[in-house]
Amino acid sequence: MFCDEALEAIEPIASGELTPRGRIAEHLATCPNCAATLERARRLDRLLRSRPVPAAPPQFTPRTLARVRRERWRNDQFLDVGFNLAIAVVVVGVVAAVWLAMNFSGFTAVGGQAVGLFGTGITTLGRRLAPALPLYAGAMLLLIAALAVWWWAERDTAY
Repeated sequence: MFCDEALEAIEPIASGELTPRGRIAEHLATCPNCAATLERARRLDRLLRSRPVPAAPPQFTPRTLARVRRERWRNDQFLDVGFNLAIAVVVVGVVAAVWLAMNFSGFTAVGGQAVGLFGTGITTLGRRLAPALPLYAGAMLLLIAALAVWWWAERDTAY
């Protein structure tokens, strides 16, 4: 075992979180530098434990939590902007690829005719529905009035 491997375990050993076993225990027993480092770490840990812990200033927790939330919100905003830009680039790429495929394959002429046919269908549908629009408007107003009466009857009268 090398010293750098043992030195990684010094802090947990000094604080009592880890018990040296196996190769680490053997290395600490044979290496005077690592053993001295462990002893210094244990002294430092005892010193820190013996000192009184200062009280946090007033409003420390709310200010800290607010700052953490603000930083998290900023990070989320950057992530959202990046994600939205990536999606926009992908959508533009897909639209461009479809446009190029349609342009080179001759579907643009068929597409123009399809748009004309769709427009004609929408116009025909509008002409057929136009006589019934007052009936649909009346039904919608009746539904809104019924919902308003229901809301009024069910509202909380505890105020």
